[in-house]
Amino acid sequence: MREKFSQLKSVAFGKLKTPNTTDNYIVALDIGTDNVKAVIVKQVDSTLEVVGAGRAHQGLQDMQAGAISDIQAVVANCDEALDIAEKSAGVTAKQVVVGIAGELIKGITNSVKVSRENPEKELDVKEVDELARRVQSEAYRQAKEELSIELSTSDIELKLINSAVVEINIDGHKVTNPLGFQGKIIELQMYTAYAPLVHIGAIERTAAQLDLELLAVAAEPFAVARSVIGNNPDASDNVILIDVGGGTTDIAVLRDGGLEGTRMFGIGGRVFTKSIARDLGVDFIEAEKLKIGLSTGEVHQAQKQKVEAAIEKTANIWIQGVSLALAEFDWLDYLPHTILLCGGGSSLAVLRTKLTDKEWQKDLPFSKIVEPKFIQPEDIKDMRDKTGEIKDHTMITVMGLARVGADTRASTTSRKSKLSKLLEN
Repeated sequence: MREKFSQLKSVAFGKLKTPNTTDNYIVALDIGTDNVKAVIVKQVDSTLEVVGAGRAHQGLQDMQAGAISDIQAVVANCDEALDIAEKSAGVTAKQVVVGIAGELIKGITNSVKVSRENPEKELDVKEVDELARRVQSEAYRQAKEELSIELSTSDIELKLINSAVVEINIDGHKVTNPLGFQGKIIELQMYTAYAPLVHIGAIERTAAQLDLELLAVAAEPFAVARSVIGNNPDASDNVILIDVGGGTTDIAVLRDGGLEGTRMFGIGGRVFTKSIARDLGVDFIEAEKLKIGLSTGEVHQAQKQKVEAAIEKTANIWIQGVSLALAEFDWLDYLPHTILLCGGGSSLAVLRTKLTDKEWQKDLPFSKIVEPKFIQPEDIKDMRDKTGEIKDHTMITVMGLARVGADTRASTTSRKSKLSKLLEN
């Protein structure tokens, strides 16, 4: 679809060059509630180079709470963002990784411990895979049970979208790659994420209509975590990652470089806009202008107080959502005090103010007073922007998705490499 569209515009205007197609590139799509963001990356040794970037605005009815609600409209928006990225890069990429978010995405961390009959036998891929499948099976059961309660139905199909090793212990000894080790007691702790099949199907259909090969679907908080960790096998990051999008807030907790879990809830930038629209009696478009104007200082003084009051009410609910989400990590002795923010919704200054408020922190096991700050593009490990277009925290998620795409491609060609730290489903 995109190639034909590009060719048509070349003919019409006589100036646009049809990009070259190559298999050496990956495209990442962050299909957000407010915007579609696309980047094209090239693998250069152990580093990813962003060679193209683009974005396009979504209509009000195109997405609902982070999930696609109008496939044809979303395809058109993705097409626009990809067209911009391709012209920037001068190439097209055929393989795509797409992010998925929303309250129905269940990221669960659990573990399995087994006693081996033959401790002298070296661990191989087959045995470790079997352990992983046992963890994934239990996570599937838990995810389905949670969604059955939330949706009041047991008739729901789920699909595994991401798995990541959090920790592996052999006879009490922590290892990063279990292959080749001997031992009696093996304990594997993994993060797994499941999504409803209806959401995955919508993404698959979108990729097909864009004439792209779907390399991977990734839970977006998982992707943000991958962007922070990079390729370092000894990563020891202890942080809370909060991605505030247009429709949802996604949270991931990293401890000692391992992903402890993810949580999502349905408050994003649009909820703040709707609060302004309701309290000031204006339409959504005008309310969005007022919200943005508050950050840029372009709101008239007469309206500023009312806009701030509307946002404050929603921010109070938002911080309660953050608190409840983090309270679910009750197996952790402490929570990291560093909070890294990304996503367009996190641009609201009131959110950083709420995060520094000691009141919401008092019932949670933080090691120190919370320190929130933005993730900047230069903070992303093993990735360089060659376009000059990625300037702030709003593009972090799509960069993380590109990293997941590179992981997936590498894992299909080198199954034994550290288990890729990402296990295939």
